[in-house]
Amino acid sequence: MLALTERDDMLIFGVLVALFIILKILTVVFDDPADLDAENPYLCPDRWAVLPEDMRSVLMPGHKEEKTCFYDRFVKKGIAQIFSFIGILCLIPLFVLTALFIVADDPGPVIFKQKRVGKDMKLFYLHKFRSLKTSAPCEVPTHQMGDMRKYMTRVGSFIRRTSLDELPQLWDIFRGKMSVIGPRPALWNQADLVAARERHGVNALVPGLTGWAQINGRDNIGISEKAELDYEYLRRESFFFDMKCFFLTIRAVIIGEGAR
Repeated sequence: MLALTERDDMLIFGVLVALFIILKILTVVFDDPADLDAENPYLCPDRWAVLPEDMRSVLMPGHKEEKTCFYDRFVKKGIAQIFSFIGILCLIPLFVLTALFIVADDPGPVIFKQKRVGKDMKLFYLHKFRSLKTSAPCEVPTHQMGDMRKYMTRVGSFIRRTSLDELPQLWDIFRGKMSVIGPRPALWNQADLVAARERHGVNALVPGLTGWAQINGRDNIGISEKAELDYEYLRRESFFFDMKCFFLTIRAVIIGEGAR
């Protein structure tokens, strides 16, 4: 086995830095539209009429907000950036293989995007590998779709069960819209979940690829219970609790816990 020289180490480091910079440039080039929040019902008081009454009361000025911790504000983003960068580079072969199987099974787009609620209720586009047929509704929460088997592709069933459909969100983490651990981002039209989280200040957090609620039920728990678990995460948030969530997520993926 050939030993790497100091010059080789510097060359590899330089290539990695160059790739990091290129990806960062791409996050700017392919950023979400600047007007995505122009009609955001959660941030535009003149559009609050489309929201439920309890949601409007939560959004009124002066409601209690939970403060995020030092770790959340200054440390977590850097860790997420490094993790996602390494993940993207290492998983390129898996991305390509998954994309080929998706197209072979059901011709159409490999990746689909959904409008989701991010930090401070700002909207962003979340990316996933497509696991449903192109005829499936794309703006409906999973738990409201009824029998998903009529929409699920054969490959889609596998990548959902193994959570491979979530891998494109490494890109969303790298561009700063998500973190590795945090409350899962609600669909833009899930006002009940957004309201339940806002009562506890959970919307101040950057949404995550996985979170405490996903480990404890994922799609099999109700809105209020999910918001309570997100609030518990907010109160317990730390590097070590994030590590616990990360390894429990790996366990849940292996045994298929909470998957639909």
